[in-house]
Parts: sequence; C-alpha cells; structure tokens
Amino acid sequence: MVGASRGAAIVKKRKTLDDVAHLANVSPITVSRALRAPEVVSPELRQRIEAAVEKLAYVPNLAASRLASARTHSVGVIVPTLYNVIFADYLRALHEVFLDSGFQVVVVNSRYSASEEEKAVRTLLGQRVEAIVIVGVNHTPMTRRLLRQARIPVVETFELSDEPIDVNIGLSHREAARDATRFLLGLGHRQVGFLMGQNDIRAAARLEGYRAAMAEADIDCETLVFTQAQPSTISLGSAIVEDAFARHGMPEALFCIDDHLAFGAMMKCRNLGISVPEQISIMGFHDLEFAGFASPPLTTLATARFEIGKMAAETVLAQIRGKKSTAPKRIDMGYRIVERGSTARKK
Repeated sequence: MVGASRGAAIVKKRKTLDDVAHLANVSPITVSRALRAPEVVSPELRQRIEAAVEKLAYVPNLAASRLASARTHSVGVIVPTLYNVIFADYLRALHEVFLDSGFQVVVVNSRYSASEEEKAVRTLLGQRVEAIVIVGVNHTPMTRRLLRQARIPVVETFELSDEPIDVNIGLSHREAARDATRFLLGLGHRQVGFLMGQNDIRAAARLEGYRAAMAEADIDCETLVFTQAQPSTISLGSAIVEDAFARHGMPEALFCIDDHLAFGAMMKCRNLGISVPEQISIMGFHDLEFAGFASPPLTTLATARFEIGKMAAETVLAQIRGKKSTAPKRIDMGYRIVERGSTARKK
C-alpha cells in the first residue's frame, strides 16, 4: 500500500525542464532557449523538444522564467465591470492585438470603485505586468502614484484627462451628451427627458452635458431627469419609463445614457401604446450592434470602443518595443450622432 501511494505521487509529480531535456536528449539550457525563442535552434532540435513537451504535457514555470528574464509578456487591463457589453468590443480589440503579438491579457474588474481599482493596480504590478490599460481617468492619489512609479506604459481610456499619467485615449462624455441633447432640441423638442441608471463617473459627465444643453436652451430640466441607481439594462429602461410617465407625464423626447436603457424605453412605450417617434423621440448612446436592428431603428451616439482598444494596445506595444512615437499623449477619438427611425422632428 505504501509502495502504491509512493508510485502514485511520482506519477503525479509535475514535469520539469530537466525531464523534457532528458527525453529530448538535449541540455536543459537548450530546452529553455527553444521555448523562449524557437527560431534560435535548428528545426530538428525544435521538433524533438516540442515532441517531448507534448508527450510529458510539460507546463513551463512562468514564475521562474519571469525572475530570470524580467519579462512576463503580460499586460494588465482594468475595466469597471465584466457584465456590460459596452466593453466587449474594447476588450476584443485589446485581445486581438496583444495575443497576436505574444502577450497575454490579464483583465481585472474594479466594480466602479476607486479603492477596488487601486487594489487591482497593486495586484497587477505585483504580477509584474509589462503595461496597464485602464478604463477611466479618475483615480485615487495612491493609484496615480503607483502607476507613475511603475515605469511601465500606462494608457487611460474611454475618457479624456487634462493630466494623463502617460497616454490618454478617449472622448468627452460631457460634450457628447451635450451634442446629443442639442440634436433632440434641434428637432423642435423642448421637454427632453434624461434617462440614467447607476451614477458612475461617465454617467455623471453625460448628465452634466445634458444639463448644459438644456440651460443653453433656457429650459428647466430638473423634473426631466429620470433615474434609478442600478446597472443599466433593458428591463431597467422599461421600469424607469413606466415610473417616470406615471409620476410626471410623457416628455417630448428622451435621451438615454446607453442603448440598453433606450431599447427598454422603446419597448415600454410600445406596451403603453405610445408611438415612437410620432409621439416621443428616443435616443441612445454608444451604438451597440442591436441599435440598428431595433424597431424602429435606434438613433444613438456612436463611440469608437473597438478603435480605442486597438489604439491603446498598439501604443503599449510600441512603447515596450522602444519605438519613438510622435503621437500626442492625449488623443480625442470623438463620437458621431447616428440618426435613425426612433427620432423625428416635432410637428
């Protein structure tokens, strides 16, 4: 029985670099070199080593490799949530660029919390990532200090900062919301409502932009802001509209802080027998894929989420590779209004 247990322990023992070297009949340093840079060994050696790795199901000791080379070939990415599809295109772009260049992406969720973001930064730096890409520009003083002292590429995205830590790629949510509200006002609507869920930093900036546009038009909008402090979903958009219309009556138009709320608002209007856009114009934000296929198709403000992620990744790779860049440290990716069938000029 003891002998059997001992044999099982040997079978389960993790395979080492030496095991691979022994099976391939080469030195451990040759195996290490072949795994780090396959092109430096002959095709015949590479084939023998790869066969040994596959037969033994060998997994390299990344911790030891990192200590030896000071390279991790990993990039940290911090997003405020993993549950909102708004970040799907952004993360897809980051993964496509980094994975194709031999870098792994470590994604951490800060849960819209500055303190959680600080913990995420500490965790990623402790894992010796070679760069950090982060959604947002509002950080704790310690987070800024940690990122500045790390001496690695840092890219802040999705928003614009007057004092970027390193590189900043995003858009002004305040100006985007102001222009969206101006668009609805330009259609002749005066009673333009504002729909929002959870009041995070970007949502607050859009609310500020909405209020600025309404003030320019000399319209008191405080009773036109409809909100419930929950993450944005289609069902929340429906619930807010039902409650708002029961309490305050129906406005002439609605600007929603994202397409999920806008779609939910349209569905509730349909259930209530309110015609869109004949009786009310509805506008979203982001131009998610479903927006153009809604009924009616949703007017929205398009943001360059994929392009922001792609440029952030390419910027990081250029810095890691030591390439000099003439690009500005602060890049405004802008936005555009996409007019579709959910809005119409007031008759």
